[in-house]
Amino acid sequence: MDRDDQYIRPAHEEVVNERVEDSYASRVRTVRMVSSAITFVVGLFAVVLVAQIILVLAEANPRNGFASFVDGFSSGVSLGFDGLFTPASEKAAVLFNYGTAAIVWLLIGAALTYLIRKFALPGPRREIRYRRTVE
Repeated sequence: MDRDDQYIRPAHEEVVNERVEDSYASRVRTVRMVSSAITFVVGLFAVVLVAQIILVLAEANPRNGFASFVDGFSSGVSLGFDGLFTPASEKAAVLFNYGTAAIVWLLIGAALTYLIRKFALPGPRREIRYRRTVE
């Protein structure tokens, strides 16, 4: 007996092709994309702030194009922490102020992605729903 002969389909059996729309997979994909975008943006802000700290500590030429771009960008994303700490040294002030802003940006990103994943995705006991289309 061949393997093909083991099961013979009855003549009255109807073959149904089924297409299942999984909204859960689509939602997971969307949440991952949004979380990745948020992580990228806040990571970029933190990297720019750290670059500004490094440029100031290394005494880079502030009239250089790159240094002035980083200075302007970091001033824009410093979250108002520019004058929070006022130590005697300008380098220490930049380190504390921009370092704090970088850490706060990373915390904001982590909190946002956590909240989005927490509320946009159902828990482990989710009800499975799907549409059945009979062709």
